[in-house]
Amino acid sequence: MGDPHGIGIIGAGYISGAYLETLAGHPAVRVAAIADLDAERAAAIAARVPGARALTVDELLGSPDVDTVLNLTIPAAHAEIALRAMTERKGVYGEKPLAATFEEAGPLVEHAARAGVRIGCAPDTVLGTGIQTARAAIDAGSIGRPLSALAVMVTPGHERWHPNPDFYYAPGGGPLLDMGPYYVSALVQLLGPIRAVTGAGARLRGERTIGSGARAGERIPVGVDTHVTGVLEHTGGALSTITTSFDGVRTSAAPIEVHGESGTLAVPDPNMFDGDVRVFPLGGDAWRVLPPSAGYVDAGRGIGLLDMITTGAAEPRAGGALALHVLEAMTALLRSAAEGRRIPLTTTAERPSPVPLTPAETWRR
Repeated sequence: MGDPHGIGIIGAGYISGAYLETLAGHPAVRVAAIADLDAERAAAIAARVPGARALTVDELLGSPDVDTVLNLTIPAAHAEIALRAMTERKGVYGEKPLAATFEEAGPLVEHAARAGVRIGCAPDTVLGTGIQTARAAIDAGSIGRPLSALAVMVTPGHERWHPNPDFYYAPGGGPLLDMGPYYVSALVQLLGPIRAVTGAGARLRGERTIGSGARAGERIPVGVDTHVTGVLEHTGGALSTITTSFDGVRTSAAPIEVHGESGTLAVPDPNMFDGDVRVFPLGGDAWRVLPPSAGYVDAGRGIGLLDMITTGAAEPRAGGALALHVLEAMTALLRSAAEGRRIPLTTTAERPSPVPLTPAETWRR
Protein backbone atom coordinates (compact mmCIF):
# COMPACT_ATOMS: atom_id res chain seq x y z
CA MET A 1 0.00 0.00 0.00
CA GLY A 2 1.26 3.50 -0.89
CA ASP A 3 1.15 6.61 1.22
CA PRO A 4 -2.26 7.55 2.63
CA HIS A 5 -4.34 9.82 0.41
CA GLY A 6 -4.20 13.40 1.71
CA ILE A 7 -7.55 15.00 2.58
CA GLY A 8 -8.07 18.71 3.13
CA ILE A 9 -11.37 19.72 4.77
CA ILE A 10 -12.83 23.13 3.96
CA GLY A 11 -15.70 23.93 6.33
CA ALA A 12 -15.42 22.98 9.99
CA GLY A 13 -19.09 23.22 10.85
CA TYR A 14 -21.56 20.79 12.39
CA ILE A 15 -21.23 18.00 9.79
CA SER A 16 -17.43 17.88 9.84
CA GLY A 17 -17.47 15.89 13.07
CA ALA A 18 -19.44 13.08 11.44
CA TYR A 19 -16.97 12.90 8.55
CA LEU A 20 -14.01 12.84 10.90
CA GLU A 21 -15.46 9.86 12.75
CA THR A 22 -15.07 7.89 9.52
CA LEU A 23 -11.92 9.44 8.07
CA ALA A 24 -9.64 10.29 11.00
CA GLY A 25 -7.31 7.37 11.60
CA HIS A 26 -8.40 5.37 8.54
CA PRO A 27 -5.25 3.78 7.04
CA ALA A 28 -6.15 4.72 3.44
CA VAL A 29 -6.37 8.46 4.09
CA ARG A 30 -4.71 11.19 6.11
CA VAL A 31 -6.56 14.32 7.16
CA ALA A 32 -3.77 16.76 6.34
CA ALA A 33 -5.45 20.13 6.77
CA ILE A 34 -8.62 21.86 7.94
CA ALA A 35 -9.76 25.35 6.93
CA ASP A 36 -12.73 27.47 7.92
CA LEU A 37 -13.72 31.12 7.77
CA ASP A 38 -13.54 30.93 11.56
CA ALA A 39 -9.82 30.28 12.07
CA GLU A 40 -10.24 29.45 15.75
CA ARG A 41 -12.80 26.78 14.96
CA ALA A 42 -10.50 25.22 12.35
CA ALA A 43 -7.62 25.25 14.84
CA ALA A 44 -9.72 23.63 17.57
CA ILE A 45 -10.78 20.77 15.30
CA ALA A 46 -7.31 20.30 13.79
CA ALA A 47 -5.88 19.99 17.30
CA ARG A 48 -8.02 16.88 17.83
CA VAL A 49 -6.90 15.17 14.58
CA PRO A 50 -3.34 13.78 14.67
CA GLY A 51 -1.25 15.19 11.85
CA ALA A 52 -3.78 17.80 10.74
CA ARG A 53 -2.91 21.48 10.35
CA ALA A 54 -5.23 24.46 10.53
CA LEU A 55 -4.76 26.49 7.33
CA THR A 56 -6.47 29.27 5.46
CA VAL A 57 -8.57 28.24 2.46
CA ASP A 58 -5.89 29.53 0.07
CA GLU A 59 -3.15 27.68 1.92
CA LEU A 60 -5.13 24.43 1.91
CA LEU A 61 -5.93 24.64 -1.81
CA GLY A 62 -2.26 25.20 -2.59
CA SER A 63 -0.92 22.54 -0.24
CA PRO A 64 0.94 19.62 -1.86
CA ASP A 65 -0.16 17.45 1.09
CA VAL A 66 -3.79 17.64 -0.06
CA ASP A 67 -4.85 15.26 -2.84
CA THR A 68 -8.61 15.65 -2.43
CA VAL A 69 -10.64 18.50 -0.96
CA LEU A 70 -13.61 17.58 1.20
CA ASN A 71 -15.95 20.52 0.60
CA LEU A 72 -18.18 21.05 3.64
CA THR A 73 -18.99 24.69 3.01
CA ILE A 74 -22.53 26.10 2.75
CA PRO A 75 -24.35 25.32 -0.53
CA ALA A 76 -23.76 28.82 -1.92
CA ALA A 77 -19.98 28.22 -1.77
CA HIS A 78 -19.92 24.65 -3.12
CA ALA A 79 -19.26 25.57 -6.76
CA GLU A 80 -16.57 28.16 -6.07
CA ILE A 81 -14.55 25.93 -3.75
CA ALA A 82 -14.88 22.90 -6.05
CA LEU A 83 -13.70 24.84 -9.10
CA ARG A 84 -10.74 26.30 -7.21
CA ALA A 85 -9.75 22.85 -5.96
CA MET A 86 -9.93 21.31 -9.42
CA THR A 87 -7.90 24.19 -10.85
CA GLU A 88 -5.19 23.03 -8.43
CA ARG A 89 -5.59 19.50 -9.89
CA LYS A 90 -7.14 18.20 -6.69
CA GLY A 91 -10.04 15.81 -6.50
CA VAL A 92 -13.23 17.04 -4.84
CA TYR A 93 -15.84 15.37 -2.68
CA GLY A 94 -18.58 17.68 -1.46
CA GLU A 95 -21.59 17.83 0.74
CA LYS A 96 -24.89 17.89 -1.08
CA PRO A 97 -26.15 19.50 -3.19
CA LEU A 98 -23.37 19.53 -5.79
CA ALA A 99 -23.96 23.30 -6.17
CA ALA A 100 -26.62 25.78 -5.18
CA THR A 101 -28.02 25.77 -8.73
CA PHE A 102 -28.05 23.35 -11.64
CA GLU A 103 -26.41 26.00 -13.83
CA GLU A 104 -23.43 26.14 -11.45
CA ALA A 105 -23.19 22.37 -11.13
CA GLY A 106 -22.87 21.35 -14.78
CA PRO A 107 -19.48 23.03 -15.32
CA LEU A 108 -18.10 21.26 -12.23
CA VAL A 109 -18.52 17.82 -13.80
CA GLU A 110 -17.13 19.09 -17.11
CA HIS A 111 -14.15 20.72 -15.39
CA ALA A 112 -13.35 17.52 -13.49
CA ALA A 113 -13.22 15.60 -16.77
CA ARG A 114 -10.92 18.19 -18.38
CA ALA A 115 -8.66 18.36 -15.33
CA GLY A 116 -8.45 14.58 -15.04
CA VAL A 117 -9.63 14.54 -11.43
CA ARG A 118 -12.51 12.77 -9.77
CA ILE A 119 -15.51 14.53 -8.32
CA GLY A 120 -17.88 13.00 -5.80
CA CYS A 121 -20.79 14.24 -3.77
CA ALA A 122 -22.98 13.26 -0.85
CA PRO A 123 -25.26 11.67 0.02
CA ASP A 124 -23.34 8.46 0.58
CA THR A 125 -26.00 7.04 2.90
CA VAL A 126 -27.25 5.16 -0.18
CA LEU A 127 -24.12 2.99 0.03
CA GLY A 128 -25.12 1.56 3.42
CA THR A 129 -26.96 -1.68 4.04
CA GLY A 130 -30.41 -0.06 4.07
CA ILE A 131 -30.70 1.23 0.49
CA GLN A 132 -28.31 -1.37 -0.94
CA THR A 133 -30.33 -4.27 0.53
CA ALA A 134 -33.52 -2.74 -0.86
CA ARG A 135 -31.89 -2.37 -4.27
CA ALA A 136 -30.68 -5.98 -4.17
CA ALA A 137 -34.22 -7.14 -3.36
CA ILE A 138 -35.69 -5.21 -6.29
CA ASP A 139 -33.00 -6.45 -8.66
CA ALA A 140 -33.62 -10.03 -7.52
CA GLY A 141 -37.32 -9.70 -8.40
CA SER A 142 -38.65 -9.81 -4.84
CA ILE A 143 -41.59 -7.52 -5.72
CA GLY A 144 -41.75 -8.21 -9.44
CA ARG A 145 -41.63 -5.33 -11.88
CA PRO A 146 -41.60 -2.04 -9.90
CA LEU A 147 -44.45 0.25 -10.90
CA SER A 148 -44.31 3.15 -8.46
CA ALA A 149 -42.70 4.54 -5.33
CA LEU A 150 -43.64 6.95 -2.55
CA ALA A 151 -41.02 9.05 -0.73
CA VAL A 152 -42.01 11.18 2.27
CA MET A 153 -39.99 13.51 4.50
CA VAL A 154 -41.91 15.72 6.95
CA THR A 155 -40.40 17.80 9.77
CA PRO A 156 -41.35 21.08 11.50
CA GLY A 157 -38.07 22.66 10.36
CA HIS A 158 -34.38 22.57 11.28
CA GLU A 159 -34.47 25.88 13.14
CA ARG A 160 -35.79 23.99 16.14
CA TRP A 161 -32.39 22.33 16.70
CA HIS A 162 -29.79 24.03 14.46
CA PRO A 163 -28.19 27.12 16.05
CA ASN A 164 -27.50 28.78 12.65
CA PRO A 165 -30.29 27.60 10.32
CA ASP A 166 -30.32 30.61 7.96
CA PHE A 167 -29.05 28.71 4.90
CA TYR A 168 -31.90 26.20 5.14
CA TYR A 169 -34.30 29.01 4.22
CA ALA A 170 -32.17 30.79 1.61
CA PRO A 171 -31.83 29.96 -2.11
CA GLY A 172 -30.04 26.62 -2.35
CA GLY A 173 -31.83 25.44 0.80
CA GLY A 174 -35.38 24.41 1.59
CA PRO A 175 -36.61 20.88 2.32
CA LEU A 176 -36.13 19.61 -1.23
CA LEU A 177 -32.56 20.75 -1.81
CA ASP A 178 -31.57 19.99 1.80
CA MET A 179 -33.19 16.59 2.37
CA GLY A 180 -34.32 15.69 -1.14
CA PRO A 181 -30.85 14.50 -2.24
CA TYR A 182 -31.15 11.53 0.13
CA TYR A 183 -34.53 10.53 -1.24
CA VAL A 184 -33.94 11.25 -4.93
CA SER A 185 -30.52 9.57 -4.86
CA ALA A 186 -32.12 6.53 -3.25
CA LEU A 187 -34.92 6.48 -5.85
CA VAL A 188 -32.34 6.53 -8.67
CA GLN A 189 -30.45 3.70 -6.95
CA LEU A 190 -33.67 1.70 -6.69
CA LEU A 191 -35.46 2.54 -9.94
CA GLY A 192 -32.93 4.15 -12.27
CA PRO A 193 -32.58 7.64 -13.78
CA ILE A 194 -35.36 10.17 -14.25
CA ARG A 195 -36.63 11.52 -17.57
CA ALA A 196 -39.12 14.21 -16.47
CA VAL A 197 -40.69 15.79 -13.38
CA THR A 198 -43.83 17.65 -12.35
CA GLY A 199 -43.89 19.61 -9.10
CA ALA A 200 -45.82 21.92 -6.78
CA GLY A 201 -44.64 23.96 -3.82
CA ALA A 202 -45.77 26.31 -1.04
CA ARG A 203 -44.55 27.93 2.17
CA LEU A 204 -46.44 28.14 5.45
CA ARG A 205 -44.95 31.36 6.79
CA GLY A 206 -42.43 34.06 5.91
CA GLU A 207 -40.27 33.87 9.05
CA ARG A 208 -38.82 31.22 11.33
CA THR A 209 -37.67 31.47 14.96
CA ILE A 210 -34.33 29.95 16.00
CA GLY A 211 -34.92 27.54 18.85
CA SER A 212 -31.45 26.87 20.26
CA GLY A 213 -27.96 28.27 20.73
CA ALA A 214 -26.74 31.82 21.16
CA ARG A 215 -29.29 33.16 18.67
CA ALA A 216 -32.33 31.47 20.22
CA GLY A 217 -35.43 33.61 19.72
CA GLU A 218 -34.04 35.43 16.67
CA ARG A 219 -36.37 35.50 13.65
CA ILE A 220 -34.99 34.77 10.19
CA PRO A 221 -36.65 35.28 6.79
CA VAL A 222 -37.88 32.41 4.61
CA GLY A 223 -36.92 32.84 0.96
CA VAL A 224 -37.79 29.39 -0.44
CA ASP A 225 -40.74 27.01 -0.64
CA THR A 226 -40.89 24.95 2.55
CA HIS A 227 -43.29 22.27 1.27
CA VAL A 228 -42.50 20.67 -2.10
CA THR A 229 -44.18 17.69 -3.71
CA GLY A 230 -43.92 16.18 -7.16
CA VAL A 231 -43.83 13.21 -9.51
CA LEU A 232 -40.62 11.74 -10.95
CA GLU A 233 -40.91 9.78 -14.19
CA HIS A 234 -38.16 7.15 -14.32
CA THR A 235 -36.80 6.04 -17.68
CA GLY A 236 -37.79 2.47 -16.86
CA GLY A 237 -41.45 3.48 -16.59
CA ALA A 238 -41.93 3.66 -12.82
CA LEU A 239 -43.42 6.79 -11.25
CA SER A 240 -42.17 8.13 -7.92
CA THR A 241 -44.16 10.60 -5.83
CA ILE A 242 -42.03 12.66 -3.45
CA THR A 243 -43.01 15.02 -0.63
CA THR A 244 -40.46 17.03 1.36
CA SER A 245 -41.67 19.46 4.00
CA PHE A 246 -40.50 21.77 6.76
CA ASP A 247 -44.17 22.56 7.45
CA GLY A 248 -45.44 19.41 9.17
CA VAL A 249 -45.03 17.94 12.62
CA ARG A 250 -44.62 14.21 11.98
CA THR A 251 -45.61 11.43 9.60
CA SER A 252 -46.31 7.72 10.04
CA ALA A 253 -45.48 7.00 6.38
CA ALA A 254 -42.49 4.85 5.51
CA PRO A 255 -39.62 7.01 4.23
CA ILE A 256 -39.82 5.17 0.90
CA GLU A 257 -42.18 2.48 -0.36
CA VAL A 258 -41.71 0.74 -3.69
CA HIS A 259 -44.75 -0.98 -5.17
CA GLY A 260 -44.32 -3.82 -7.66
CA GLU A 261 -46.62 -6.21 -9.45
CA SER A 262 -46.03 -8.95 -6.88
CA GLY A 263 -45.18 -7.10 -3.66
CA THR A 264 -44.37 -3.91 -1.77
CA LEU A 265 -40.98 -3.00 -0.34
CA ALA A 266 -40.67 -0.67 2.67
CA VAL A 267 -37.29 1.08 2.56
CA PRO A 268 -35.61 2.62 5.62
CA ASP A 269 -34.73 6.29 6.06
CA PRO A 270 -32.26 7.24 3.27
CA ASN A 271 -30.73 9.81 5.62
CA MET A 272 -29.35 6.82 7.54
CA PHE A 273 -26.99 4.09 6.43
CA ASP A 274 -28.89 1.09 7.76
CA GLY A 275 -32.37 0.12 8.93
CA ASP A 276 -34.85 -2.66 8.30
CA VAL A 277 -35.93 -3.42 4.74
CA ARG A 278 -39.38 -5.05 4.78
CA VAL A 279 -41.31 -6.84 2.06
CA PHE A 280 -45.02 -7.66 1.83
CA PRO A 281 -45.65 -10.19 -0.96
CA LEU A 282 -48.85 -10.35 -2.97
CA GLY A 283 -51.15 -12.77 -1.14
CA GLY A 284 -49.11 -12.54 2.06
CA ASP A 285 -50.43 -11.72 5.52
CA ALA A 286 -47.51 -9.89 7.16
CA TRP A 287 -44.41 -7.84 6.51
CA ARG A 288 -41.14 -9.78 6.46
CA VAL A 289 -37.79 -8.18 7.38
CA LEU A 290 -35.01 -8.95 4.93
CA PRO A 291 -31.53 -9.57 6.36
CA PRO A 292 -28.82 -7.19 5.12
CA SER A 293 -27.54 -8.53 1.81
CA ALA A 294 -25.58 -5.62 0.34
CA GLY A 295 -23.84 -2.37 1.29
CA TYR A 296 -21.18 -1.15 3.70
CA VAL A 297 -21.96 -2.40 7.20
CA ASP A 298 -21.95 0.19 10.02
CA ALA A 299 -20.98 2.95 7.58
CA GLY A 300 -20.89 6.64 8.40
CA ARG A 301 -20.56 9.98 6.61
CA GLY A 302 -17.49 9.89 4.42
CA ILE A 303 -17.86 6.31 3.21
CA GLY A 304 -18.54 7.73 -0.26
CA LEU A 305 -15.20 9.55 -0.19
CA LEU A 306 -13.41 6.40 0.99
CA ASP A 307 -15.17 4.42 -1.75
CA MET A 308 -14.06 6.99 -4.34
CA ILE A 309 -10.45 6.85 -3.17
CA THR A 310 -10.05 3.13 -2.51
CA THR A 311 -11.90 1.73 -5.53
CA GLY A 312 -10.24 4.11 -7.98
CA ALA A 313 -13.29 4.02 -10.26
CA ALA A 314 -13.42 6.70 -12.95
CA GLU A 315 -17.02 7.43 -11.92
CA PRO A 316 -17.44 6.98 -8.17
CA ARG A 317 -20.56 5.36 -6.73
CA ALA A 318 -21.32 8.70 -5.05
CA GLY A 319 -20.14 10.55 -8.13
CA GLY A 320 -20.56 13.90 -9.78
CA ALA A 321 -22.69 12.68 -12.70
CA LEU A 322 -25.25 11.17 -10.34
CA ALA A 323 -25.24 14.27 -8.11
CA LEU A 324 -25.75 16.49 -11.17
CA HIS A 325 -28.69 14.38 -12.34
CA VAL A 326 -30.27 14.43 -8.87
CA LEU A 327 -29.76 18.20 -8.63
CA GLU A 328 -31.39 18.74 -12.02
CA ALA A 329 -34.37 16.63 -10.95
CA MET A 330 -34.81 18.70 -7.79
CA THR A 331 -34.32 22.11 -9.37
CA ALA A 332 -36.62 21.09 -12.22
CA LEU A 333 -39.26 20.17 -9.63
CA LEU A 334 -38.96 23.66 -8.16
CA ARG A 335 -39.15 25.22 -11.63
CA SER A 336 -42.15 23.05 -12.46
CA ALA A 337 -43.85 24.25 -9.28
CA ALA A 338 -43.22 27.87 -10.27
CA GLU A 339 -44.21 27.47 -13.92
CA GLY A 340 -46.98 24.90 -13.58
CA ARG A 341 -45.74 22.47 -16.21
CA ARG A 342 -44.03 19.11 -16.75
CA ILE A 343 -40.27 19.51 -17.33
CA PRO A 344 -38.13 16.93 -19.18
CA LEU A 345 -34.60 16.53 -17.83
CA THR A 346 -31.48 17.15 -19.91
CA THR A 347 -29.15 14.86 -17.91
CA THR A 348 -29.11 11.21 -17.04
CA ALA A 349 -26.91 8.96 -14.92
CA GLU A 350 -26.18 5.29 -14.82
CA ARG A 351 -27.20 3.45 -11.69
CA PRO A 352 -23.94 3.10 -9.76
CA SER A 353 -22.54 -0.39 -9.42
CA PRO A 354 -24.07 -2.16 -6.40
CA VAL A 355 -22.08 -2.43 -3.19
CA PRO A 356 -21.45 -6.03 -2.09
CA LEU A 357 -22.12 -6.78 1.56
CA THR A 358 -18.92 -5.39 3.11
CA PRO A 359 -18.33 -5.95 6.84
CA ALA A 360 -17.07 -3.00 8.88
CA GLU A 361 -13.78 -4.73 9.65
CA THR A 362 -13.15 -4.97 5.90
CA TRP A 363 -13.83 -1.39 4.81
CA ARG A 364 -12.12 0.05 7.88
CA ARG A 365 -8.82 -1.67 7.07
